[in-house]
Amino acid sequence: MDYWFLISGAILSIIGTLFHGIAGQSRFMANVYKSDMPSLTKSLSLVNWHVFTIYLLISGLTLIYVAYYPSFYIATYPIIAVNVLGATLFIFLGLGNHKALLTMPGAYLMGGTALLSWLGIS
Repeated sequence: MDYWFLISGAILSIIGTLFHGIAGQSRFMANVYKSDMPSLTKSLSLVNWHVFTIYLLISGLTLIYVAYYPSFYIATYPIIAVNVLGATLFIFLGLGNHKALLTMPGAYLMGGTALLSWLGIS
């Protein structure tokens, strides 16, 4: 168990939470609000956006907890798995018809969190 890798992963995830929840939300939702999508679609877009924000926060808090209470290490496996899958999705879609995804921080944030979490429990 490596405290500093877990704390680094937590910091990355919490910085991601702040960036995603504040700057990312205002930029993303500005485009959504300007669109001609139905009101329900706009509302669901906002909810969907912040489900990921919540995921980032819970990931960061869990990694901090595991850093201080290593016997709870099993909680890092779902964090690693979801971050690996999320990063893979960003890359897979980005290499396809959604090139803009490769310019966004999602794959790097999720990949970095997964790597630091894995190193922290190895």
